[in-house]
Amino acid sequence: MSTYNHTGQVVTDLERSKRFYQEVFGFKPWYEISPPDQPTAKLTGLTPPLGVTASYLTLDGFVLELMHYAEPGATAPYRERTMGEPGLTHLSISVDDVRATAARAAECGGQIVEDSDIGAALFVRDPDGQLIELLPVTYRDHLAPKP
Repeated sequence: MSTYNHTGQVVTDLERSKRFYQEVFGFKPWYEISPPDQPTAKLTGLTPPLGVTASYLTLDGFVLELMHYAEPGATAPYRERTMGEPGLTHLSISVDDVRATAARAAECGGQIVEDSDIGAALFVRDPDGQLIELLPVTYRDHLAPKP
């Protein structure tokens, strides 16, 4: 048997990212850890020193782990990824008002991806460039029930 645990992403400013996800989308803080470098380095395949802090936020059963590496050189520079690259591409969050949420994201350090606007949905980027798809809450009304 398997069960979902969390989805992790690296951030360059932990406090800024926590504020962004909490103020824009309503994520709630769960817990925060600062594990020792040696087991973290072995698990992640990174070279110490790392100085990682992991902050866990929750939204509607989804757990987002924001990982911040405090040591210089532990975080690679940002590189914009396309939707056609293998791997995780984006988060998708349903909101009451897509445009108002996008505006709030921009106020909190994110960016609206204007070229993605299809009327009912669009993308924003968080302060570190992570793509987030905004869909109206009514989007789920047209889907089959979850299994």
